[in-house]
Amino acid sequence: MMTPMRYVVLVLGIIISLHYLLSFTHEEYGRATSLSRFKDTLSKTQATTSSQHQNSTTNRKAKAAFVVLARNGDLEGVLSSMKQMEDRFNKKFDYPWVFLNEEPFTDEFKKLTTEVTQSSTSYGLIPHDHWYQPDSIDEERATKARAKMVEDRVIYGGSVSYRNMCRYNSGFFYRHELLKDYEFYWRVEPNVRFFCDLDYDPFLVMQDNNKVYGFTVSLFEYKETIPTLWDTTKQFIKEHPEYLPADNAMGFLSEDGGETYNRCHFWSNFEIASLNFWRSEPYMKYFEYLDNAGGFYYERWGDAPVHSIGAALFASKDQFHYFEDIGYRHEPFQHCPQGELHSKGKCWCNPSENFDYEWYSCLKQFEALFK
Repeated sequence: MMTPMRYVVLVLGIIISLHYLLSFTHEEYGRATSLSRFKDTLSKTQATTSSQHQNSTTNRKAKAAFVVLARNGDLEGVLSSMKQMEDRFNKKFDYPWVFLNEEPFTDEFKKLTTEVTQSSTSYGLIPHDHWYQPDSIDEERATKARAKMVEDRVIYGGSVSYRNMCRYNSGFFYRHELLKDYEFYWRVEPNVRFFCDLDYDPFLVMQDNNKVYGFTVSLFEYKETIPTLWDTTKQFIKEHPEYLPADNAMGFLSEDGGETYNRCHFWSNFEIASLNFWRSEPYMKYFEYLDNAGGFYYERWGDAPVHSIGAALFASKDQFHYFEDIGYRHEPFQHCPQGELHSKGKCWCNPSENFDYEWYSCLKQFEALFK
């Protein structure tokens, strides 16, 4: 009797014999089954796959840019942050860099920041009235407020320049001439760390999903810096209830329906956000209201709580995005992706050093919006 293996060999022999017989007697069959035909088909499939991958990473782009507010003395820290961003993300996606300063950038600053990226770089001077303390501020009152904060050891309590920066980031940077053609931005500060590789475009995530604000770290604000910010905000809400959508993110800001502020905010030194949202009527009116109240100088209102409150009130909660896969550190806090996200991003941060659920974090409050 023939063994099963002999049957297999016999059948294969018959099939091969038929293949060669048909190849010689039927020309179309020979062409259809030739090795060169299979090779061409495989090459075309690989080319199509490569093209689709290229389109997903380089061809389609948002109208977006990195925005860096820095001084000439920040050059070393700026280069460090840029190099990490370029290596982790921007070498593949080629988004432009926009640098802003209240003083002209030096030739050295321009030269070295241009050399560290293949993307375009632009350098803008901040208009005087956008940066410096407005004449409407009572300087005697502001001086007394700063002295009291210094006495109480409030961080940056005595600094006018820090207040200028907070006011500028709150209400003016998005009006700069260099940003007028952009719809999204990624704020990058000197001396920060980006720990993970990014193989997708966060700007397109924002654009395609109708998001207006993206973050990595959220935390409580120092109460000593914002004693009247919420009362001022409530007064604005009372005067303009039409600006608040029904599905806003008030729950991130307050546990009692807006009566009090829990001090939660997104840490704005990292933000990927919509420029058009800041340019919208509700936010612009809100900023003007705050600016007229003088709290940027009589207290020390930061751009982080101002941005966070404005976004939470005037956007829908579904328009926020938590970039949990972007590893980031700004001293003294860091977000380090966990589990598979850490390995997928080839992250080099220690997963155990992660601020997400520390007692001072507000991530739980954000997550509670969706439960």
